[in-house]
Amino acid sequence: MSDDAASDRVSIDSDGSVTVTDDDSGYERPSGEPPRQAEPTEGFGWHGWVLVGVVFVAFLVVPAAILYLPAARGIVAALGLTLRDAYLVLPLVPAFVLGTVAVWSALRSRRS
Repeated sequence: MSDDAASDRVSIDSDGSVTVTDDDSGYERPSGEPPRQAEPTEGFGWHGWVLVGVVFVAFLVVPAAILYLPAARGIVAALGLTLRDAYLVLPLVPAFVLGTVAVWSALRSRRS
């Protein structure tokens, strides 16, 4: 088989014989133009970096903050929260932010 196996077309006859052809005529546009390649993009852009930042905060910063909550009882109490409240609220904040960024990203990708 050739190196460009993805463009080969395979057909199986009624007697079980296999025929491979290099005919790409089924992939032409109605106007007769050859298919165009998508232009490569230059990295993430700022949208991708927003997503990376939110994931970084959700998976590294918040778990580290949860580990140090018992040592920060004064700060938690100054906010009017108990430790139980802080353990519940702290993971919820990045969860809501991740959900918001996921919806924003999905809507943005549908527009492009």
